[in-house]
Amino acid sequence: MEQRLKLHIVGGDSRLRAEASRLAFSLGHHAEVYSDLPELLDLAPRDGVIIACETALSSGVDHLLDRLGERGIWLPVIAASHAPDVDDVVQAIRAGALDYLRLPLTEREIARVAAQIAADGGRHAESRRRTIEARQRISLLSRREREVLEWLSAGCSNKAIARALDISPRTVEIHRANMMEKLGASHSAEAVRLQLEAGYGDRRGLSPDADRAEGPNFRIAANG
Repeated sequence: MEQRLKLHIVGGDSRLRAEASRLAFSLGHHAEVYSDLPELLDLAPRDGVIIACETALSSGVDHLLDRLGERGIWLPVIAASHAPDVDDVVQAIRAGALDYLRLPLTEREIARVAAQIAADGGRHAESRRRTIEARQRISLLSRREREVLEWLSAGCSNKAIARALDISPRTVEIHRANMMEKLGASHSAEAVRLQLEAGYGDRRGLSPDADRAEGPNFRIAANG
């Protein structure tokens, strides 16, 4: 038996929302419609799936997900537009959207959403919750503390980080201690985990003369 969905349809014009909700009801699902993101945020739904249409995506899926996260709304988000291109789809999925649909919605697309939600079992929402919370904690860091975290996540020692940033190892230790305190991390591995959960990873990469370890776990343990 197909799972009964609660669809929160936000954005687009009133006709699009009305047609989408009528289709959802005809298939045995429930639909709520919102003219824009602020209306959705005010009502703060706690169950179902959000289908963000066109105007709700004007600032990007990452912005939409951040706004939802600020309100503690972790529902799966599916982007939808009339003419999505490959870049739109890739960026949306990378940002944390569960899927990207083409408008207008069809019975087939809604059936696919139902299957995805049934198979997901809440894992996507939990993963997105961890991502947003990690980004919020990392946002507390200064620029230099962020740099130290990035190099630490690449498996670099304090000496290698000092060389890369052209500062003393003692200064690295100070930035590292401040970074750990702001993140609420008790050891280096926890700080690195937050970096990875935030989806940042090692964006810089190692410099040619960096003190490379056999793997990042070695340096984390050695310096943690």
